[in-house]
Order: sequence, then structure tokens, then C-alpha cells
Amino acid sequence: MILVDTCGWIEWLADGRLADRFQPYLEDTESLVVPTIVQFELYKWLERNSGEEAAMKAIARTTRSTVADLDTSTALLAAEFSRDHGLSVADAVIYASARKHQADLVTSDDHFEGLAGVTYFPKKDR
Repeated sequence: MILVDTCGWIEWLADGRLADRFQPYLEDTESLVVPTIVQFELYKWLERNSGEEAAMKAIARTTRSTVADLDTSTALLAAEFSRDHGLSVADAVIYASARKHQADLVTSDDHFEGLAGVTYFPKKDR
């Protein structure tokens, strides 16, 4: 299972510099886990930048995958990750969703760099 963070979806949909890195992970919708917080962030960004139609098309695509609702066990695990790793609420929920679903988290968000089960693509060349 794979969970692509919101930044990966945006890179891919906007044909950003890292789009090719995220594409292989986003093509196999059956292997994807999409937390509802990723749907929220993705819809918000796309609606603002590309319009409601583009946002709704992207959300429809996410529903072909396993949608991970924020339930009590995920919320509590997220609280622990937030405390232990200094993650924001959204990042902690995304990371907890990945761990709960035994999914690898694929991201270019440096808040996740070095955490277990994370494939990290730096936004800038180092």
C-alpha cells in the first residue's frame, strides 16, 4: 500500500518539477490509501488554483482508492506522532493513516524526512 501526501498529488496534477517522481505511485489506484485530510487539502488547493471542476475531478479520482477516514484510533495515533515528531495536525493524521494502513508514505514535505516508512523526494537539489 502507498499513501501519497498532498504535495505529491499537487505536483503530479500541476505537472510540477517532481511530477515524474510521483506518477508511478499515483497510477495504481488500487494500491493507494487516501486520507480524508488529503482530500480536504487537495480540494482546497485545486478549487482555489484551478477551479471547482478540476477539484471535483481530482476528488473523484481519489475515491477509486482506499479512502481512510479519521477515526478515533487514527486520531490518537496522530496525537502521539504530533507529540513525538513535532508534526502539524494534518501531517500527523497523514502519517498515522499511513502507519495504520501499513502504507509507505511518499512525499516531498521535509517534515517527514527521516521517519520510518517514508519515501522522501527533496523539493530542491541538495
